[in-house]
Amino acid sequence: MAIRTSGDERVGKRVEAPPPFDRTDRGDKARFVKEIEEALLRGEVDLAVHSAKDVPGELPDGLAIVGVPERGDPADALCGDAATLDDLPSRAIVGTASLRRRAQLLAFRPDLDVRSLRGNVDTRLGRLGRGDYAAIVLAAAGLERLGRSGGTPLGFEVMTPAPGQGCLALEARAGDERPAALADRVTHRESLLRLTAERALVAALDATCRTPVGAHAELDDGGLTINAFAGLPDGSAWVHDAAAGPADAAAELGRSVAERLLAAGAGELLAAAERWEEPLSAGPPQRRS
Repeated sequence: MAIRTSGDERVGKRVEAPPPFDRTDRGDKARFVKEIEEALLRGEVDLAVHSAKDVPGELPDGLAIVGVPERGDPADALCGDAATLDDLPSRAIVGTASLRRRAQLLAFRPDLDVRSLRGNVDTRLGRLGRGDYAAIVLAAAGLERLGRSGGTPLGFEVMTPAPGQGCLALEARAGDERPAALADRVTHRESLLRLTAERALVAALDATCRTPVGAHAELDDGGLTINAFAGLPDGSAWVHDAAAGPADAAAELGRSVAERLLAAGAGELLAAAERWEEPLSAGPPQRRS
């Protein structure tokens, strides 16, 4: 059953900055899942499939994530003629709709001209092909799932992915055993642990769609390592941290790294990011005739 969400309705549309975020409401972060979750709660569907990075850290009462299939590539991919960010000339126009990508692009290359680019993958690649942008940044897993090629994955030391990027999250009513059992059959335990750590970090930071936050967890020799980033959308200030712990304490590790980020000033940065407004000069370039 296909359900069109409010987020789908807004794809490709330039929207005004939202009002100050209400911490008692899941707000704009839930725009790609809200209508699906409402259908779950009404009993119209039994199992929902989401892109995990679109699922807010806090779920509605009565719902739970009950499965995570094997994760795709969590990296961000640079699309265009340049093989690396270093290959781009100064003032090169780079397109992205993500504040997280924008923040890290400008932290790494403050001389780039990072501009808003919205729409589905084909729309964005079309703008790149017409020469409106020197490069654009997209999710590698999204390109792979759509059968698109040509993007070069960016190293995690340059671009920390969005929490849950490359993952699908299966959501059902809490306590509903049948869909939970079905979801468990396709669940990849390593991917579930990694997503658990990343989502715990997001929840502890109280992150929203307006806060540039990255998190990437990896399993190695039975242990779990998580790298995290939080910063301002203009790349002028950021904090980064990494820590390791036992894989069976994934949520605790995510919360621990979030606490370390907050102690380093991430709370103040993310509060400032909530108030940030994209400069008019950083809007999408005019289409060439």
